[in-house]
Amino acid sequence: MKPQPATGGLVYSTDAGRMCPACRKPVAQCACQSQAAAPPGDGIVRIGRETKGRGGKVVTIVRGLPLDAAALAEWGRRLKAACGSGGTVKDGAIEVQGEHRERIADVLQKAGWTVRR
Repeated sequence: MKPQPATGGLVYSTDAGRMCPACRKPVAQCACQSQAAAPPGDGIVRIGRETKGRGGKVVTIVRGLPLDAAALAEWGRRLKAACGSGGTVKDGAIEVQGEHRERIADVLQKAGWTVRR
């Protein structure tokens, strides 16, 4: 029988999806909250515009919000409502469909964030 490496183990299961590396439970049912820690950042929220890989459609990207997943989803909902547009939250960034850099910057500055375009 092979010994299991200390750093290895189950990462993804077709039954439950992503697995927590610390407690070995599905991320949605994680008891240790190791995934809930906010990502490190420099405190500056960066707003950009991308068209690459989207068939020429413009998407406004908001990166650098040092929030956990639930708070980031709430901010995504607020920004989409403020712009009257759709969007999503992916990989720690908020994507809003369309060119809305100025409007998003105003909303974030009023909330007290330092914003860079």
